Amino acid sequence: MTQEMTELKIFFDLPKTFEIQNIKPLMGLTGLYFIFNGKTKIQYPFKKSRLLYIGMSEKKTNSIGSRLAGHFEGKSKNVGIVNYRKTKQLFFTYINFEMLRKFWNHRIEDLESYFILDFVEKYGVYPICNNKSGYEILNKKLNANFIIDWLYFE
Repeated sequence: MTQEMTELKIFFDLPKTFEIQNIKPLMGLTGLYFIFNGKTKIQYPFKKSRLLYIGMSEKKTNSIGSRLAGHFEGKSKNVGIVNYRKTKQLFFTYINFEMLRKFWNHRIEDLESYFILDFVEKYGVYPICNNKSGYEILNKKLNANFIIDWLYFE
């Protein structure tokens, strides 16, 4: 018996400026978050995008809010994000994991990998501030077919 592939379009919420007052309301929320430039586009191998980083929060104690605050304050030690923030107004958007639960029965780490690998497929390389390599998700058969609106970042 083959499982039906559900096609789900993923659209991103309105961008918020990367500032503490916009980050605070996300304390306790789990999901994925995306940090990006306002106007500056990064030249990736296949095409340009304003997206700098895809991150995740897997538990409420280390929520989207606390992860973003860590990037904002430099505690995450992501030099790329810190330096972009020094020179440009950055923005972020996020996806609440609860909203995808019925379409995604894997861990949130796998969802992050799915998004990163989809980005790699479309743009040719990881987002510039994601310094990860090798994802175990490549070996998994995922029963999701997300159509991700990457144009949002172009």
